[in-house]
Amino acid sequence: MPVTKGSTIDPARTRATILEAATAVLYERGLDGIGVAELCTRIGVSKETLYRHFGTKEGLVEATLRQRSERVTQWLTAAVEAAGHDPRDQLAAVFEALQQWYDAPVFRGCAMLNAAAQHHVEPVRTITARHLDRYLELLTSIAERAGADDPPALGRQLLMLVEGATVVAAHHDSVGAGEHARKAALTLLSAASAAGPCD
Repeated sequence: MPVTKGSTIDPARTRATILEAATAVLYERGLDGIGVAELCTRIGVSKETLYRHFGTKEGLVEATLRQRSERVTQWLTAAVEAAGHDPRDQLAAVFEALQQWYDAPVFRGCAMLNAAAQHHVEPVRTITARHLDRYLELLTSIAERAGADDPPALGRQLLMLVEGATVVAAHHDSVGAGEHARKAALTLLSAASAAGPCD
């Protein structure tokens, strides 16, 4: 990355800039769909700079996945919090946010599941599992607030709807995938809790 004359190199900022650029490229092209040389050209850094900050391409991949997981989890948590105190509204907000993502031109499915399917290596599988655990924690907390008889079981069912909707949106038809999943999720929530009927 070019450094303006008279300025100093900030390693943390350089690393963050590489991560931001690489995350977009790797999501678009796939982890194995681009070599290191082309990746460096696309994000505007030398191989030496990339290796200095991440060690290897695998190190970069793992860093991008961890950052993306953190960002997505915060995004969905914020959507839930913005929906107010009613668990039904909170759950609906999850699927409404997902539908907005599905409708985006850059949508290519779940980066974590894509990574796990492309890279059968333990570090990537561990990051993916932790990402799904975070989804599960969020969904189970909604189930608990709704008074579900078995919040962990309902949380897992809701997780399956989230990931199923994402796979359908990525590989079949994104139109209405989040809406269909939202309706199914609210039906599950209503049946599994004493919170009353869900709209």
